[in-house]
Amino acid sequence: MCAERMQRILIACVLGIIMGLFATATAGTMQMQIAVLAQTFIIIMMLVWAFTNFCPSLWFFKKVFPPCPWENR
Repeated sequence: MCAERMQRILIACVLGIIMGLFATATAGTMQMQIAVLAQTFIIIMMLVWAFTNFCPSLWFFKKVFPPCPWENR
């Protein structure tokens, strides 16, 4: 598994968990607040990545996993 692919899988899993929290929560519950905070965190990280071209999770995964083959072209 390569770094970029692992990062995309992580984002998909986190967004899936958030969607599940939203689906099972009722308005004003702690579950809803956790879902909103997690969604806000993902949005902020995507904006940081868009404006600075730096993604902390991708930076970490590149230290743990090898780069994807399409990175070597």
